[in-house]
Amino acid sequence: MSELTPPPLRVFLVEDSPLLRGLLSDILAELGGIAVIGSAADEAAALQALEARDADLAIVDLQLASGSGIGVLRALNAEPERFGRPRTVVFSAYGHAPLRELCRRLGVDGYFDKAQQMNELIAYVEAARAALAGGH
Repeated sequence: MSELTPPPLRVFLVEDSPLLRGLLSDILAELGGIAVIGSAADEAAALQALEARDADLAIVDLQLASGSGIGVLRALNAEPERFGRPRTVVFSAYGHAPLRELCRRLGVDGYFDKAQQMNELIAYVEAARAALAGGH
C-alpha cells in the first residue's frame, strides 16, 4: 500500500443472522476502501474476535444467538484499550427510546433500524471511511 492509498476501514459485524451478515458483507465489499475483517453471531465470540482483531468500526445487532449486543457494547465501553477502541454503531430491529438511550450512554456513535435505515447505515460507514482516509 502506498502512502497515497489510505488503509481500508476495518469493519467487524456482530449479527446473528447469516443472511444479513452476508448481505452486509457484500454491500460493504462493493463500496471499496472497506474491509470486513470478521463477524460473530454471539456475544462471547464477538468479544473474543474484537480483542484479537484491530477493528475501526463494529456494527452490532442487539439480539444475538447467545448473550446480547448490549453485553458487547458494555464490554467495549468498560475496557476500550482491550478492544482497540473501535467506533460502534447499532443495527437492530429494536429501537425503543430507553434502549437507544442506554446505547448512547454506552458510547454508541449511531443507531440504525434494520427495517428502515440500511441506506443510512451504509452512508455512515462511507463517512467513517472518508474520515479515516482524511486522517492519513
